[in-house]
Amino acid sequence: MRVVKTISEMRALRRKFTGAVGFVPTMGYLHEGHLALVKRAKMENSAVVVSIYVNPTQFGPKEDFRTYPRDLDRDLGLLQGEGADIVFVPSDDEMYPHRFSTWVDVEKVTERLEGASRPGHFRGVATVVAKLFNIVQPNRAYFGQKDAQQVVVIKRMVADLNMGIEIVVVPTVRESNGLAMSSRNIYLNTREREAATVLFKALTLAKQLRHDGERDADKIRQRMAALIRGEPLAQIDYVSIADAETLEELSSIDRPAVASLAVRIGKTRLIDNMPLG
Repeated sequence: MRVVKTISEMRALRRKFTGAVGFVPTMGYLHEGHLALVKRAKMENSAVVVSIYVNPTQFGPKEDFRTYPRDLDRDLGLLQGEGADIVFVPSDDEMYPHRFSTWVDVEKVTERLEGASRPGHFRGVATVVAKLFNIVQPNRAYFGQKDAQQVVVIKRMVADLNMGIEIVVVPTVRESNGLAMSSRNIYLNTREREAATVLFKALTLAKQLRHDGERDADKIRQRMAALIRGEPLAQIDYVSIADAETLEELSSIDRPAVASLAVRIGKTRLIDNMPLG
């Protein structure tokens, strides 16, 4: 496994690969969700590149960029165990050099949900992912279903800019109690981890209601919100039943949809989602 810190070295190594290259972009502090992406990429490609970069441009001024968990040595050990071929670990100066002034804005699908709650977030996400795609030149890139809106944004960018990269979405990996694995779960204490299971319970309720024939999206949102409000440590940011492709809120579930939510458990903001057919 090679650890690469510069764009020039990454490009030089990329030119040596003749088979398909799979790419897993991460912000590090890896967990089983990330490793599931690496495993899938390893199965489907001749070589696997993983990036570890905590991208400052996708964090708002009051968000946790400086305290975001980091442990590069641990991450490299995990990736070595999964057989990653290259780990790209660029610096801020490498990714955003002096006078950097070009940004990627994906419209419409970024204006709701996380985009509404975190202005500028997806501009940072789209820009850094576009840069990473240009540097790594993968055939396939792997993302988790947990970040459903991010997946929609990246797919839209890839299609609109004719990037020719296959986006592979891997199901959310969960802890035994249903909590979606996230690097931010480290912020939760024991009581908060228990309270955080209310996200999965609300999503499971939505899926069950839809399975039982409920098509009224407002009724499902109300039932989800009521369940979450029953947890004293939970504070709702949003509860959504939206079109799976456009993320427009639905009044009736008459097409593929996704239930998603953002909830604060204590000081920690968690997101999760579940497809509804």
